[in-house]
Amino acid sequence: MKLEYILLGVLLEHPSTGYDLKKFLDMHGRFLRSNTQMSQVYRSLASMEKQGWVGHSVDPRPGAQDAKTYRVTDEGATVFLDWLTGPYHPPTRFQDPDLTVRLSFAGFMSAEQLLRIIDVEIQTRQAEIARYRHRDRRASWAPTIPFDAELAEAMGERLHATGAAAVDTHVATLVGLRKELLDGGLSSRSFTSTPEQSTPAGSH
Repeated sequence: MKLEYILLGVLLEHPSTGYDLKKFLDMHGRFLRSNTQMSQVYRSLASMEKQGWVGHSVDPRPGAQDAKTYRVTDEGATVFLDWLTGPYHPPTRFQDPDLTVRLSFAGFMSAEQLLRIIDVEIQTRQAEIARYRHRDRRASWAPTIPFDAELAEAMGERLHATGAAAVDTHVATLVGLRKELLDGGLSSRSFTSTPEQSTPAGSH
């Protein structure tokens, strides 16, 4: 997942400084991309500006360093939307953030465009489940240092069960989301919770 797409999406939602973008990636965007450094943000902004995807204005700040506020150009918006609504190719691991990044920018898509992405993801994961769920998981070990084969096998089975439950939950969540989109019932009110039930912004 290219950092530039995330930055374009955030800047299209609200013009921001590089510092604001870094704050977003550290908080709300921490599940979209991990461990993004400030230097990476500024390098990406410089590259995007060189390509004509963003521009900036300078906000004078008396007694402090002037701030650059970045905004997306028409060309940058086209690049972002072409990526967002173009063909979706699911990554090998469903845990990778590619789908989450796209769904995070759902406000720039129609329900039909969202459904196309969700359908591809559901079909891909269901095919993987059918192919790999009951694979032969027997291992042939030949360790050259002390090795507990029984513990290794037990841990492997536990990890398999945990992964199977996780992908099943992933698919079930998307099937439910798909139904809500088709029924026209998806809204932020669907997820209102009490303070005791609420989770940190951006949690998945």
